[in-house]
Amino acid sequence: MAHYRPDTLEHAPLGREAAYPEHYDAGLLYSITRTANRTPLGIEEGALPFVGEDEWHAFEVSWLNARGKPRVAVARFRLPADSPNLIESKSWKLYLNGFNQTRFESRQSVIDTLVSDLSRAAGAAVSVELFDVDDEVLSPRRLPGECLDDLDIEVTDYTPSVEHLRVSDEEVVEEALHSHLLKSNCPVTGQPDWGSVLIRYRGPRIDREGLLRYLIGYRQHQDFHEHCVEHIFMDLMARARPERLLVLARYVRRGGLDISPWRATPGERPPEPLRLARQ
Repeated sequence: MAHYRPDTLEHAPLGREAAYPEHYDAGLLYSITRTANRTPLGIEEGALPFVGEDEWHAFEVSWLNARGKPRVAVARFRLPADSPNLIESKSWKLYLNGFNQTRFESRQSVIDTLVSDLSRAAGAAVSVELFDVDDEVLSPRRLPGECLDDLDIEVTDYTPSVEHLRVSDEEVVEEALHSHLLKSNCPVTGQPDWGSVLIRYRGPRIDREGLLRYLIGYRQHQDFHEHCVEHIFMDLMARARPERLLVLARYVRRGGLDISPWRATPGERPPEPLRLARQ
């Protein structure tokens, strides 16, 4: 039976040995409520201070056509940030592996199945796209704006500290800044999650050295990708008070899946879909 009821990590497949399924089984999907991680940040469900999505790419998608011939694709999934649940990543991987020896009448029937199962698990509409493995849309691109990584700074702490976030002056600017030094850790297994982060805003100029120290502070922080991005968004809104803000992270794939959450003030949108070389 599918774990469509929001659950805790206690019974999640993450960090446990699991046999890979040989056939399709929607019951492998494991939902986790977002509320527990949002409450400590002062985020109230039903009154979210941001809009956004969790964008996933799956690079190990395969199924059998009606005649038993294997097909392969790269999938892009988008979960809305206001969905009540996120889907635990290992359960998602196991679920997708169940397609490998399952016959489908058409490519569209694969998409329809994914949309139905994932939307039910997330508690909101999930969009699904399938791409050929050599589709140009999957070509690596660069994050826009200026990179912070060459700033010559001293770093002494590796947990997030809002004290590093400050404005350097009250002049209102519009700029995009990014860093490839983002690293957090899985809250269950402790495995490292490597990523890049884009911050685009309009408001008082944010001190760049302090911002980079703050981002490096996630290096020993344990949390899901989605909640790290929400943490960054909430801290920047509280400390810098920008008029507009977008925070987007592109995490390196693990187990054939990459996750790229973004959160923004209403009206803001991320750049056109992009994938970085490390993904």
